[in-house]
Amino acid sequence: MSDFDERSDAASGSQALPDPLERDTLRFLVGATATGKSRLALELAARTGAEILSLDSMLVYRGLDVGTAKPSADERARVPHHLLDLVEPDRRFTVQDYVAAARAALADLARRGRRGFFVGGTGLYLKILTSGMFEGPEADPALRKALEARYDELGAVALHGELLRIDPTAAARLHPNDKKRVVRALEVFEQTGRTLSEWQTEWRAPSRRRWRIVGLELAVPELDRRIAERTRAMLDAGWADEARRIREHPGFGPTAIQALGYREVLEFVDGRSDREECERRIALATRQFARRQRTWFRKFGETVWFDAKTPDPVEQLDGVRRVFEF
Repeated sequence: MSDFDERSDAASGSQALPDPLERDTLRFLVGATATGKSRLALELAARTGAEILSLDSMLVYRGLDVGTAKPSADERARVPHHLLDLVEPDRRFTVQDYVAAARAALADLARRGRRGFFVGGTGLYLKILTSGMFEGPEADPALRKALEARYDELGAVALHGELLRIDPTAAARLHPNDKKRVVRALEVFEQTGRTLSEWQTEWRAPSRRRWRIVGLELAVPELDRRIAERTRAMLDAGWADEARRIREHPGFGPTAIQALGYREVLEFVDGRSDREECERRIALATRQFARRQRTWFRKFGETVWFDAKTPDPVEQLDGVRRVFEF
């Protein structure tokens, strides 16, 4: 049994206890990639005795270290971190898995009388932890069985192509070999006449859930410069070797392979691009991703924003502490 399995069991076994997502005030430090969230989080946690909970969909995978800028061993020794290294990269890790693990981590902090805050750039996780997500229609076993039979008969590419025509948003984030999710997306459309992407824009807001959000922002030219420097540094630090090792064992599952930059790095490993082209493509993809993150986080009107390039780091830290009430 993996560490994540054990935490999930612990969470499911404590359903009678108050839900920590509704009992506690949730605190978040968010922003686009390369804005310096991890540095600020470490300093804040070290000064206040708090612990850090990851709000990143790719840090859950063991071995994806260099390419995800995962906190180092020294940083994790300095401040306790949670929601890292939960599963192997060949395993699927869903939003529901993350919520279960987050509940377990918050319950653990409460039992030990410690406080924590979430740090990361996965906007979907922020939305779900603050507002929940509509589950969509219940499964139709007969319809699902028929769709699975068609998938097996016609092949992954054909069924993914059908999904691409009716729900391009869902198809863009699903690999054709991700049979379970492709079938589910087609099933939802057959059942309701609405796409899965439409259903997933409907949120339910728990009445008792409370939160505080701090965001770091950076002018675009400075952010682009930092992204370029970080991409170069990560490649220098052995990103290609890391990607090669993971592909050899245990392999990339359909979710982990979506981690930013890994496809480009593997093309470099295979000789289909050179180092310069690899670096350029990763930096471009990261800049595009950062733009999407900025747009997503701007939807949270209650966020208190701080300039990541502050001339006074102490003042910035004190400001975040005031928002968090630490």
